[in-house]
This record gives sequence, structure tokens and C-alpha cells, in this order.
Amino acid sequence: MEYGDKTKASPITLSTPFSFSPTSSSSPSSQSSPSQLVPPSPPPLVLSPCAACKILRRRCVEKCVLAPYFPPTEPHKFTIAHRVFGASNIIKFLQELPESQRADAVSSMVYEANARIRDPVYGCAGAVCQLQKQVSELQAQLAKAQAEIVNMQCQQANLVALIYMEMAQSQQPTLQQETCEGPSFFLDDGSSVGLAYESLWA
Repeated sequence: MEYGDKTKASPITLSTPFSFSPTSSSSPSSQSSPSQLVPPSPPPLVLSPCAACKILRRRCVEKCVLAPYFPPTEPHKFTIAHRVFGASNIIKFLQELPESQRADAVSSMVYEANARIRDPVYGCAGAVCQLQKQVSELQAQLAKAQAEIVNMQCQQANLVALIYMEMAQSQQPTLQQETCEGPSFFLDDGSSVGLAYESLWA
């Protein structure tokens, strides 16, 4: 009987150390709540220097004058402009202009630098003279073509007038023949009697 009593009491004494409380820190719901999740921080933004600062091997500041017009993907633009005008002159020229005109100024400088490299003597003026010569030649060709069109139109008008004159001349003998024969009179029986002007004198 005593042994049976001990076995009955043992579950009571052994259940207390292994009891789990509802507010235990080992529960997964308390460890990863949606309100405690922190989004991962974005990777740091690495800004590459502009093509001008990269070629000049200097630090590209935040408000660099050359950065908007010489991006790092187009280094050849600054290389050509720097070769002809120089970096200091380009910076000084851009600083003297309003921001609305700087993009056009950079395009003009790059174009002039390209022309100067192709033709060191005349540069952009040589390209302008060549284009003006082409325009003059095209204008002369256009005037010649217009004169030929006017000449063809006159020839066509003359041809049409000749055709009308020939048609009129071919119709005149038939009209004269009809007038000489005189009118024809129809009798009651259906026979026609043509009276000629010559019969009047017979």
C-alpha cells in the first residue's frame, strides 16, 4: 500500500519543474513580432566622378560645374574639348553663362573642337564655307530644274494649241460642204428632196 501511494504522488512532485508558462521567452511568437522587424539598410550609394574630374584626376565635388555636361559615360566629349580649349577656359566660360544656356554651349564647344581637330587651319569656318558652297550648288540645280519644268509646260501648252487648230481646220471642209449642199426637205411620203443653190439658177 505504501508503494502504491508513492507512485500516485510522484506525478505531482515531478510535474512542477517541467511546467511551461505562457509568457515564456522561448516562444517564437514573442521573438519575431512584425512590429519589431527592422528593414535592411540600403547599400551605400557610390557616386563616380564626372568625366572631367576623372581625366583631370581631382575630387569631384557635389556642385561640380562640369558634372551635368560631361557624364562619366562620355569621356570623349571632355577629352576633345579639353584638348582644344583647356579645362580652365571651359570652367570659366560655363560659370559666366546662365544654367539654361550651358548645355548648348558645351555642345558648341565639342563641335568646334571636333572641327578644329579635323581641320587645324580653318576649323569650324572651313566646315561652314563647305556647307555654304553645297547650298549654292543645290540652289543652282533647283533653279535649273524649275526652268526645265516651265519649258516643258510651255511646250505642252503649244502642243495642245496645235492639236486644237488641226481639229478646227479638219472640221471646216465638212461645214463648207454642208452649207453648199443646202437644206433638205422631207415630203409627206417620206422621200426627201435636197435643194442645192445651183438648182435655183437652172
